[in-house]
Parts: sequence; structure tokens; C-alpha cells
Amino acid sequence: MNNPHQNARTMAFSRGLMVQRVKEGKRVAQVARDFGVSPRTVYKWLSRYRQGGEAALENRSSRPQRSSGRLPVERVATLAALRRRRMSGPAIALALSMPVSSVTNELRRLGLNKLSRLEPKPPVVRYEHSQPGEMIHLDIKKLGRIDGVGHRITGDRSKRKRGAGWEYLHVCVDDHSRLAYTELLPDEKATTSTCFLIRAAGWLEKHGVKINRVMTDNGSGYRSHLFLTACQTLGAKPTKTRPYTPRTNGKAERFIQTSLREWAYKQAYESSAERKAFLVPWLHDYNHRRPHASLGNRPPISRIMNCEQRPC
Repeated sequence: MNNPHQNARTMAFSRGLMVQRVKEGKRVAQVARDFGVSPRTVYKWLSRYRQGGEAALENRSSRPQRSSGRLPVERVATLAALRRRRMSGPAIALALSMPVSSVTNELRRLGLNKLSRLEPKPPVVRYEHSQPGEMIHLDIKKLGRIDGVGHRITGDRSKRKRGAGWEYLHVCVDDHSRLAYTELLPDEKATTSTCFLIRAAGWLEKHGVKINRVMTDNGSGYRSHLFLTACQTLGAKPTKTRPYTPRTNGKAERFIQTSLREWAYKQAYESSAERKAFLVPWLHDYNHRRPHASLGNRPPISRIMNCEQRPC
């Protein structure tokens, strides 16, 4: 049974009792007094019962039977076809001699009001190299320096301090194991990025991982001759992501999201030095204890063979 209004005098059951008592010979006026309604209400339910039986005593939908403002089906199809040719709302309105507001409302109803909805999203392509070191992912996240608790914690932007500068979280993630190495560095220049790669390679080597390929975005530091020379010295082939497609470096991007949520923005830090001090223990916990969904809820270190015999 549909849920009637909270102040309704009758429901389907009581409406059926009204009809039954009238059929038993009681006068309509008496039935109306018994149920505390007007005779007109009793006659209404009698009429509906005679037209449709007991099913007609249920609540009807409040939706109008006809929507006079709805566009003809042919016009809607034409409008949708023009939109899929990436025409704007005003251009479609001009071509069809329609008000812009009508076109906008129809596009919203069809789910075509945003250009991103005109084409299906590309399928998610997941991959994983079979051995540690076959590919590592490098990326950089720009973080504002901390000079007191900021608006992300207090929510008060009126006291926002400017001019504190930036520091850069350099990230290295092994594709197979998700083992991660990070450093907070003062910039993202070629020398800094190259030295980070060398230190990351040394850290991975302590865990028995030798780098074969290095995937980066197209940042200037990664495109430098110095960085490419370092890759050649390490015996690692450099690989670039597709321009404007961060998902091709998805493992590094996902690690950055996790680090921001669970370390950088998890609590209020008084200074950048304090935030940096929490990075090392958090990273150790990430590599050794934190369950990783794509690894069967095991930590990344579990995929490194004989890791308990190597320094961590």
C-alpha cells in the first residue's frame, strides 16, 4: 500500500469499508459521519470502485497524465544528435529556433549537459609487472611549507599566511610490489630529480631490487640530459607517460593520494620540519604493515623475496 499523507482520513482499507457498508444498504450520509468525512468523499470512492474494483481504492500517482511542456520525440532526437556533434546549447537553440533555456533543460534531462558525458570514459587498463624492479614509477607532489597550523585544519582562510614557499615530495614506487621510497626536497630541478633517482635505486638495491625501467611524466627534470644519463648508468630504460594522461602513471598517483591523506594532511603540524619528521615512520608503516588491497591485503614488503634478511 502506498504511504498516504499523515493527516489523511482514509486509506485503502477504510475506503473498502466505506464501499462495503454502502453495498450493505447503509445511507451514504451515515457512512460519511461514521468515518468523519464528507458524503462527497464517500461518493468519490464508490465511483472509483465501480470503475476499477478494489485496485482503484489505492492512492494514485500525483504525476500529471500529460506533460504539456515536454518536447516531441522527434525534436528531442534532433537536439541530442546536434549535441553529440559537440554543438553548444546556444548554437543548438539557434539552429532549432528554440529558447536557450528549453535546450538547456532538455540537455540536462538527457544527461548531455556536460561535454565529458558525450563520450564514454576509456576502459580502465590495469597492468602489473611480474617481478620487482621491472618498472618503477617516479612522480613529484608540490607541498606548501608550514608556518603554523593552516586553513586545511582550522578552516579559517582569513589568517592564511603567504610567502612560506614550497617543498617537493619526490616519490618512487615499484610497479610489482608497490614498495615506496620518498624524500621531501627543496625543488624539482634536474639535479635534484636525478640525485633522488640514484638514492632510490640504492635503497631498492638494498632490498634486492634492480631497476630495469623508469616511468616518469614529461617534467623538465625528467627530460634533462643529466637524468637520462643517470638512467643509462643504472641500466634502466626511461619511459614517459602520455601527455595530459596522469592515469598512465597511476601507481605513483595513487601513492601520492594515500600519502596526502594518511600523512601530510592527517594531523595539524606546526612546521615543515615536524611534518618531515613524521614521513619516515609513516613510510615504514606503509611498506611493512599497512594492508594493500591489490596485494591481497598484505603490505608491499611481502612481495620482496627474503625481505626479512635484508635491511629495511
